[in-house]
Amino acid sequence: MQFSNKYQRRYFMPPYPCLDWAKKEYIDKPPVWCSVDLRDGNQALIIPMSLEEKLEFWQHLVRVGFKEIEIGFPAASETEYEFCRALIERDLIPDDVTVQVLTQSREHIIKKTFEALEGCKSAIVHLYNSTSVAQREQVFRKSKEEIIEIATSGAKLLNEYKEKTPGNFRFEYSPESFTGTEPEFAAEICNAVIDIWKPAADNKVIINLPVTVAESMSHVYAQQIEYMCKELHCRENVIVSLHPHNDRGCGVADTEMGLLAGADRVEGTLFGNGERTGNVDIVTLALNMYTHGVEPNLDLSNLPELVEIYERLTRMHVYERMPYSGKLVFAAFSGSHQDAIAKGMKYREEKNLDLWNVPYIPIDPHDLGREYEGDVIRINSQSGKGGIGYLMEQNYGIVMPPKMREHFGYTVKSVSDHAHKELLPAEVYEIFEKTYVNLKKKLEVVESHYKQGEQISTEVTAKIHGEVRKYCGEGNGRLDAVSNAIKSGLGIDYSISTFTENAIEQSSKSKAASYIGITLPDGSVSWGVGIDTDIINSSIKALISAINNSRLI
Repeated sequence: MQFSNKYQRRYFMPPYPCLDWAKKEYIDKPPVWCSVDLRDGNQALIIPMSLEEKLEFWQHLVRVGFKEIEIGFPAASETEYEFCRALIERDLIPDDVTVQVLTQSREHIIKKTFEALEGCKSAIVHLYNSTSVAQREQVFRKSKEEIIEIATSGAKLLNEYKEKTPGNFRFEYSPESFTGTEPEFAAEICNAVIDIWKPAADNKVIINLPVTVAESMSHVYAQQIEYMCKELHCRENVIVSLHPHNDRGCGVADTEMGLLAGADRVEGTLFGNGERTGNVDIVTLALNMYTHGVEPNLDLSNLPELVEIYERLTRMHVYERMPYSGKLVFAAFSGSHQDAIAKGMKYREEKNLDLWNVPYIPIDPHDLGREYEGDVIRINSQSGKGGIGYLMEQNYGIVMPPKMREHFGYTVKSVSDHAHKELLPAEVYEIFEKTYVNLKKKLEVVESHYKQGEQISTEVTAKIHGEVRKYCGEGNGRLDAVSNAIKSGLGIDYSISTFTENAIEQSSKSKAASYIGITLPDGSVSWGVGIDTDIINSSIKALISAINNSRLI
């Protein structure tokens, strides 16, 4: 690709600096949210939703908490007209939810739009026309005055139809392709519409300033929004709305900076569905606010379910790395990341912290209906001992000593590396069990009997390579006595260098897990685990497992 003069900036800066937004640190309150999934999102689908699918999607948008939902362009197609009528006639619009419908500035379209709204208690009628230099010159071939006439004639018609149609109707105007429009002209045409609609405190008007096509970096859009907020008539009775598209991958940044610049409202979709690169993702926006301690007023506490519904009804796919909602966004495969997360979770538990500050995880997955075990620690050839140890502890109550965690970590990574796949928790536990737990492959203790004297003495009945033998020994405790009996009987040498244990079930039938590392004459360590309802038996099984894993027999 060669650089040429083919491209140039197609946006316009305000006539004076607008940088008050840059002094603000964060968004301190949520905007009014308007979902456009059923209009802008639906028209972007390869196979648009059927009537029943749209009705189901509607119910979920209401449940999430959207109070304004754009339902389509009722004059554009029979399906959208029927959808509008179905919502009204089936009484599916709650009293605190307002439907929004889109219309061009043409009388027959406006007429049919109001017909579609007959019987609706409350609605926003959204009027738009294109205002950018490119649209004016190439598509409409009209002057600025003629473009203003399109907008104002439509604004007057909305007033007329509102007067003769029962219901509570509010109005919205969009200078489509706002970001390619000179800010002074955008202000002029919006003010012409505002002057016709005459907004009041109890009848506010929405001026929507869309990033129809992203033309600039986000700080430019912020200055354009701030300029409009300063220049619009009746600003106290005007709701400034944003509708960013994501052509430059800046939809979220554009919206956040636009809100800092004074906007009050956001139109977007769940997971960013929309034409070309999509609309702004309202889920990401809302949860960005949530992580700053701001209540977004949307219920996203069961994000996996919402993803499933969205994917089923739209036939679209939520990318695995999509912020917050992707299947892998909380997944740590890297060993160092897993170790930091595991330690952070443990620290939070030890300190009984309310505030969330776990390394690498910006939001508590539980707040979104996600699980730590399946979402946070994922095991493959890149994983480390910390993450694997955390997974074993959280899922199965296995608390390995540090050196054993390291040994098991390398074992698991090797399996994953050779299989070229991620390992599920159950598969990791199966490797653990086969590698360490209650092993009987060469040596097995059948039974043992003890006598208390100055030391503990024991008689051990064992099978060595299938042959039954009896061994005797003494020690400071039962495990020590059994160990000495085995060493003497088999003529082998080792020392118990690590011995830990923990309960793995909290109930009347709780089991004990014992972990033993034996150091061999060459300095290497062999590991074994015993699990039994009796703590003495579990320790002896751990010892025998360690011996079975060694090269001693």
